[in-house]
Formats: sequence, C-alpha cells, structure tokens
Amino acid sequence: MNAIAALLSDFEVLDDWEDRYKHVIELGRDLPPLPEADHAPENKVKGCASQVWITSATEGPAADPVLTFRGDSDALIVKGLIAIAFMIYSGKPAKEILTTDAGEVLGRLGLAGHLTQQRSNGFASMIQRIKHDAQAALQASSS
Repeated sequence: MNAIAALLSDFEVLDDWEDRYKHVIELGRDLPPLPEADHAPENKVKGCASQVWITSATEGPAADPVLTFRGDSDALIVKGLIAIAFMIYSGKPAKEILTTDAGEVLGRLGLAGHLTQQRSNGFASMIQRIKHDAQAALQASSS
C-alpha cells in the first residue's frame, strides 16, 4: 500500500472533524525532529502564518531524482499538515511530485473544507515549495 492509500485508509475510520483534527496533530507529533541548524531563513516557507521550515534532499537517477523532505513548524496542527504533505510527496520521484495534486488528497481526507483560509493558504505554500524543489532538482539534473 502506498503512502497516500495508507493515509486515506487511516482517515476513513475517523467519523467526525474533531477526530480527524486530533489525528492530524498526532501525525505532527510523529514528525522526526528537524535539526536546529535547518531552522534557517532559506528553509522558511513564505506564505504561512505559522513558522514553517522545509528542507529537501535528492538522490537516485539524474533523469528523475527522488526527493526526501524534512520539516518543522511552531504550531502542532501545521506540523500535522507538514506530515501529510510529506506522506504525499517525500520519497517520490520529482516528476511524480510535479503531477500529484495535494489539494485533491486533502479533499479525500475530509480536511479541505475544515481548514481555515489561513491554514489552507499555508498548506498551499508548503506544496508550492515542495514542487519548486522538485522542479529545481529536475533542472539541476538536466544541466
């Protein structure tokens, strides 16, 4: 079962928004810690009301490198959203990252309609950053 299917399966059994919200926070608590040195301005995601840092590493074939992400936030719910974004994108080839719609996955999880506009915008900023890193990795591999 891939990460998105596992994520959908976990959320399927949660009936109400409060249970989903608690699960998102749990996912954030399980996020591996980000080294203090990575809480640097160049890793900060712009467009998030909370503080969010994301780093990426690439490996694998130059034609379609695989990206792995790490991140952190000063807000628990946002850490959970980071964890969800990483479940969708981390460990995936750059081309797959660029074609995967996180908003669609968020909708299937039953979260899209419950996030504040600010959190939705912040999540979109995280995804934009992840896709930017994937695009940069592809460009670096082709030059």
